[in-house]
Amino acid sequence: MAGSTHPTVGVLALQGDFREHIAVLGALGADAVPVKRPEELERVAGLVIPGGESTVMDKLSRMFGMAEPLKAAVASGMPVYGTCAGLIMLADTLLDAIEGQQTLGGFDLVVRRNAFGSQLDSFETDLDIPVLGDPAVHAVFIRAPVVESVGAKATTLASLSDGRVVAVEQDNLLGTSFHPEMTGDTRFHEYFLRKVAAA
Repeated sequence: MAGSTHPTVGVLALQGDFREHIAVLGALGADAVPVKRPEELERVAGLVIPGGESTVMDKLSRMFGMAEPLKAAVASGMPVYGTCAGLIMLADTLLDAIEGQQTLGGFDLVVRRNAFGSQLDSFETDLDIPVLGDPAVHAVFIRAPVVESVGAKATTLASLSDGRVVAVEQDNLLGTSFHPEMTGDTRFHEYFLRKVAAA
């Protein structure tokens, strides 16, 4: 549990690439578990919201009675890391949402869905991320969102060469437009686990 050497960290397992995050977190020594129900959320000290379809994740979170408990967890200060669709889920404001789409909020950001276009417009690049040190992080973008504006409470961790923001932090929250679970570079997950330990 929280405070032990192996914190229990959940990965929201409603949809998306949750298995990959569970594998990375487990390899780093965390007790990583899938979370689909409110009672499972209560047992974790931190949560990863994975990539996937933000619209489907939103619908399923409401269908499974998870939306309100997730909002409460974010508001209570639980460390939460959102990648790709997970970043969309955490944004206070969402652009290009489908009709009726909701977010959990909590992150003082404006995020645009599918900012780089379709699956065909996926790409990879190297990012300098000072909080993680050298070398650069190899980042994989798949139908990725982008942070259109960063509010006063949030901090930019990384931007593309054109200035578009793709990694952010705010107190207990961490977000990336890209998929660190796919590259073998575990520094973002390690950074998140330090947040969980500190909380």
